[in-house]
Amino acid sequence: MSRAAVDRRLPLGVVALVLMVALWLTFTLFVAWSSLSPALRLQMAPLLGRALDATGPALALMGVVWFLVSAGVVRALLRHFASPAARLAEEGRLLLNTEVERALAQEGSAENRALAEVIGQLAAQRTRLRKDMAARVAEASQGIERERSRLAALMSELTQSVVVCNLDGRILLYNQRARMQFRALSMAPGVAGGAELIGLGRSIYTVFDRKLVAHALENIQLRMLRGAGEPSAQFVTTTAAGQLLRVQMAPVRSVQATNLPQTEDSVADRAELTGFVLMLDNITREYEVESARDQVMHTLTEGSRSALANMQAALDVLDYPDLEAPARERFQRVIREETRSLAQRIASLEADAARAHKTRWPLEDMLGADLVGAAMRRIETVTGLSASALDVDAALWLKVESFSLLQALVYLSGRLAEEFSVRFVQLRLSPALGSPGKAQLDLIWSGQVMSTETVMSWEMDTMRVGGEATRLTVRDVVERHAGAFWFERERTRHQTFFRFLLPMADPREQVAASTFVRSESRPEYYDFDLFKTTEQTRSLDERRLGDLVYTVFDTETTGLDPAKDEIIQIGAARIVNGKLLHQECFEQLVDPRCAISPASIPIHGITRDMVAGQPTIAEVLPAFHAFAQDTVLVAHNAAFDMRFLQLKEKATGVVFSQPVLDTLLLSAVIHPNQESHRLEAIAERFNVPVIGRHTAMGDAMVTAEIFLKLVPLLTERGIVTLGQAREAAQRSYYARLKY
Repeated sequence: MSRAAVDRRLPLGVVALVLMVALWLTFTLFVAWSSLSPALRLQMAPLLGRALDATGPALALMGVVWFLVSAGVVRALLRHFASPAARLAEEGRLLLNTEVERALAQEGSAENRALAEVIGQLAAQRTRLRKDMAARVAEASQGIERERSRLAALMSELTQSVVVCNLDGRILLYNQRARMQFRALSMAPGVAGGAELIGLGRSIYTVFDRKLVAHALENIQLRMLRGAGEPSAQFVTTTAAGQLLRVQMAPVRSVQATNLPQTEDSVADRAELTGFVLMLDNITREYEVESARDQVMHTLTEGSRSALANMQAALDVLDYPDLEAPARERFQRVIREETRSLAQRIASLEADAARAHKTRWPLEDMLGADLVGAAMRRIETVTGLSASALDVDAALWLKVESFSLLQALVYLSGRLAEEFSVRFVQLRLSPALGSPGKAQLDLIWSGQVMSTETVMSWEMDTMRVGGEATRLTVRDVVERHAGAFWFERERTRHQTFFRFLLPMADPREQVAASTFVRSESRPEYYDFDLFKTTEQTRSLDERRLGDLVYTVFDTETTGLDPAKDEIIQIGAARIVNGKLLHQECFEQLVDPRCAISPASIPIHGITRDMVAGQPTIAEVLPAFHAFAQDTVLVAHNAAFDMRFLQLKEKATGVVFSQPVLDTLLLSAVIHPNQESHRLEAIAERFNVPVIGRHTAMGDAMVTAEIFLKLVPLLTERGIVTLGQAREAAQRSYYARLKY
């Protein structure tokens, strides 16, 4: 934002200079006129009148020239003395109230440049002192940091989902397993990974019924009052997405309550809670398996009971020696039919059990080199063959069920050793040519060539590994991975190999370096009232800025006209307790169902192919609304983004009624003398690196870093609450512009 407000000091200075000269001339003429005798005044008056009539236009022209000269002089004085001093004061406050480290611009008069140099030296000295103090604090807190590292490592390695909440149900701590599980519970898991459910500061009651949690807490406190040493509670609940969760709750007591002695008088004090821990298990699949197993047992028992009764009755009748031949044939037919039906039932149950066995283990991300290394060790241990790696892509990640895949590789190696006297094998791994998203894993050997029939029989036989039989076949393993299996001969190398076609793990999105810094892509303003008051705004206006939770967001669009263009990407991050949570993000491409303006593609880098097949705005906006629930929205040039959201209210039924803060307006409040309030210019002032500019997530992250540095500067100006920040932004020059 490079447009600057008109400096009020310029017209005031010009008016003051003109008035001073006019007063001086008037006073001089008055003194000269007063010194003349009355007779001389009478003689001079007509002459002065005729002189003024003759020289009037020239005097007016000289007056205009004098006015312009005065304006130039005042402007030069302001630029040389006042404006540099004002900017120096703003940058000095920036250094005073933040931890920004930057060199001050030395401009203006010699005195102003000298003052900037002195302030820079003082700031450098303070920075050295801060670093020295931080080093001493870090040295003194190494023990605490080690404990935190142990806790973090323990939490990350736990296979169970763990969530720690305060008594208000706000999440204080969670591990990666919980994050993955909560996202699996999302109503829209395909939108930004279901990021709207879990996060620091979020309410656990978006997932669990408040009454259910309150009942469990009440049971825990009752057990604590009865003197239970390790009280806990368990409950099972269903989520909005239809998942079945088993929850174990444990109390979190204050340090004082924990350290109290075990006496009858201290029982009530020891029952004081500060929060609770939830350990979660998704038992949906387990419940389905148990239900299926019960159904199998019911089918086996009820169906078999009737079949056995029929066969027993037929056998009893056949024992009669005088039974006629037609009747005997009829009862023998009953026995044959019931036997056939029972055999079919048992075969069907066995097939169901085999299918359940094939799908028991989920596919997980695994580094391909690790899989190859594990396969070589397993082949050598079980079969005694020598195994080595050949051309393994070290950067390749696979989506596999490693246990069954290793069984297939060991099984095939074992049969090669037994039936074809193979003495060594090699493993090769690379991306599959002509099959995007797939990798090819080859088991290579040299020796006698086998027939296609032999390969097919090996593929269909149940595998035996280390003398133990399994229910799985190689084909089962391949089908489990939605892949393919075949064998080929390399005649030039006299080698033969089995090839597995396996899925690769989804690649992590990378931001191209060419998109890091781009030019401006959107108008600076759009006609939208950021300062409207809602019920949620009124409830938050009195709260301090540092106590609020923020959602900092940005959008990328097909063009610059909200009435005609569409959103194609939303990126957002959360700020909780004054910290930017880099791991709690919302980033989603949106299919606009329309063309993307060719002029905008070089700016945001998003093409039609990239958004094709992505969720529509009708799916994305409700998920983003849930992600931003109970927070204050923050954006740079927020009116542009909010206008796009506002125009989707009728179509999606989603209304963003929370208060909005604009870093552009807040920057103008803090630094009214700066020439630019573009995102890049503000980032440069605050030493915030601009990475991923004009990607929604990149801009949101930069905006969040800037906002965190604006808050202490607002506090220094006495702008402490949300209401005060909104009011100050509304009074800024840019907020008064009409467009």
